Amino acid sequence: MTYRREERPGAIFIPTEAIALDVDPFLHCVIPNFIQSQDFLEGLHKELLSLDFHEKYNDLYKFQQSDDLKNRKEPHISALRKLMFEDFRAWLSKVSGIDLEPTIDMSCAKYEFTDALLCHDDELEGRRIAFILYLVPSWDRDLGGTLDLYDTDEHLQPKQIVKSLIPSWNKLVFFEVSPVSFHQVSEVLSEETSRLSISGWFYGPSLTRPPTYFEPPIPRNPHIPQDHEILYEWINPAYLEMDYQMQIQEEFEERSEILLKEFLKPEKFAKVCEALEKGDVEWKSHGPPNKRFYEKAEENNLPDVLKECMGLFRSEALFLLLSNLTGLKLHFLAPSEDDEIEEKGEGETASAAAGTEEGTSQRPSGPENNQMAAGSHSQENGEQADPEAQEDEAKKESSVPMCQGELRRWKTGHYTLVHDNTKTEFALDLFLYCGCEGWEPEYGGFTSYIAKGEDEELLIVNPENNSLALVYRDRETLRFVKHINHRSLEQSKAFPNRSGFWDFAFIYYE
Repeated sequence: MTYRREERPGAIFIPTEAIALDVDPFLHCVIPNFIQSQDFLEGLHKELLSLDFHEKYNDLYKFQQSDDLKNRKEPHISALRKLMFEDFRAWLSKVSGIDLEPTIDMSCAKYEFTDALLCHDDELEGRRIAFILYLVPSWDRDLGGTLDLYDTDEHLQPKQIVKSLIPSWNKLVFFEVSPVSFHQVSEVLSEETSRLSISGWFYGPSLTRPPTYFEPPIPRNPHIPQDHEILYEWINPAYLEMDYQMQIQEEFEERSEILLKEFLKPEKFAKVCEALEKGDVEWKSHGPPNKRFYEKAEENNLPDVLKECMGLFRSEALFLLLSNLTGLKLHFLAPSEDDEIEEKGEGETASAAAGTEEGTSQRPSGPENNQMAAGSHSQENGEQADPEAQEDEAKKESSVPMCQGELRRWKTGHYTLVHDNTKTEFALDLFLYCGCEGWEPEYGGFTSYIAKGEDEELLIVNPENNSLALVYRDRETLRFVKHINHRSLEQSKAFPNRSGFWDFAFIYYE
């Protein structure tokens, strides 16, 4: 497959050099030395570097991007645009059999140290072929920034990277956008060199998408019967004091989030950390990578102290304690809004057992009153296999407080992503962090809460040793764990026995 256009003054050439075409794992093509004139490339490179770049940052990516190039007047950018969306588009339409539109969608991206674009498929209405023209200096795999291609499973979900394309000067890559075109730009590891590229899409008639795959829902369970003795065994006595619970509840109702430091007794926390560090936990990678990538503990084989800690978070006693700390009705003894209205009508006050504040059963404020109230993050709540059918089931269970939880390990390269196919709901998130010595926010690994349709962060929860984070979220916001970048390797320099951190992550439903 070759292509050449006629030479003219200042012309751009596509040489007749061999083109590498491959259908594995999806249809893609590589054209080395796409443009023949080195003078032209140098002029184009100079014009691109003079553009204004804007930081692009959310759950999926971190890099710098120029404005849309479709209206730029610089001579080299204009000439490239004309080539791509006139001559090259006509050739591409012919060889692909796709009636590509003259729509221009092209911008310049600059990736620097720790920048990345995580696993995604590029699918958007009308996008048919994606392209990237690399304008990088001498580059190798050790610098990161590769274009990684994923294979897919029987549900058309990405599994693992099966091919990596290393950027090089004047290399053009294009591929068909489809339900299986999952790819990523791996994290750039060079602190001196930028990864510069021009990318965009050719548009045409939309493909018919297969039915959306919904993951099986994560099981939820009511509390495990266990009395308050487990609290005295595990939890810092300060958090069991009635007056302090009252103070915490007032603050939580005001902000819908709180961080409780030194939550576990020091001796218990030390045993938990020792068990995690010892390496007797069986960890399993948890995906798919277009939604999440971290390690989850296999609970059946946990060391005893970690089983006990998981049991603490599922215990009836903790459900009641959380009710007292938050004002949510996570136990039948906890007062509800209806109880408060009735009690006020009778001119009475009441208190729940085990230290609930008298007369303060107000729910935490929602987003209409408090922008820090945050919403459901799809990846950890699990997808609903049939959202409408699940609605009735949820209503049946609505009067019974439930929870779901897991023990997770976070290391360099791990993350979770926001995605669309989950029914969001009101819930209380709980995180207990372990092994965070030396951890810095610039490493990533923090939990970010955002409003639906917005990138601006409403709340960030940073990992902090033996700290219990509680966040009440509603249906209008989402959450993700930010990609952990290679800066995190600094932690192991200061703490040789550390290579990341762990958390106990639970979700509670009233």
